[in-house]
Amino acid sequence: MDDVTAKPAPAPRDVSEVGHAAARTAWAEAARPVLEEAAGRYRSLVRFKALSDRIQATTGITTTRPVATWIGGVLGDVADGCVQRGEPLLSALCVSAQGGVSDGYAASVERASGVRPEDPDEHAAEERLACYRHWEAAGLPGDGGTALRTAHFTPTRKAAPRTPAAPRTPGSSTPRASTPRKAAAPKKVAPPKPEEKPVRLCPSCFTAVPASGICDYCD
Repeated sequence: MDDVTAKPAPAPRDVSEVGHAAARTAWAEAARPVLEEAAGRYRSLVRFKALSDRIQATTGITTTRPVATWIGGVLGDVADGCVQRGEPLLSALCVSAQGGVSDGYAASVERASGVRPEDPDEHAAEERLACYRHWEAAGLPGDGGTALRTAHFTPTRKAAPRTPAAPRTPGSSTPRASTPRKAAAPKKVAPPKPEEKPVRLCPSCFTAVPASGICDYCD
């Protein structure tokens, strides 16, 4: 019986050595089988960090940039490939630690359908279900399953209803002398929180643009 020799991992190279465009193409090709693997298991997901680690290890092309600033462009390329094949968007299976899709997800949907979703996370939930059905996921219920929104949110809490006090019976108690109340201490007002600025995306590749305003991939 012949011995099976594992394919050696490629020597690591920084993204600057191969160029951003070539790196993104290689990462997208490496990302597809990882996402297909997730599509084959009902309710399976891939986190940004896990996908980043896998595709950098597979290609040997590494980067020190924060994952959130470049993974959206890679997933956008994967989504474009799915559209060309007539498949559901595998990119919907990749989410952040909070369960949300990448900043470029809505743009990839718009390129595919011509319509930008108002709620990208809700759209991704339906798209994930379509992926599980298309790839005949293990564990998929006989009725076809249901969409599951994974983005975390904090529901508005309602105050607990107050129990009304029992009515007093006239003459049942001796009235007490009124005691002047102390003036309430002024409440401390917390300073307003600074407004969060939205992430600025490159109009060409839909990745986050640094403070310089110049896209690292296109310019």
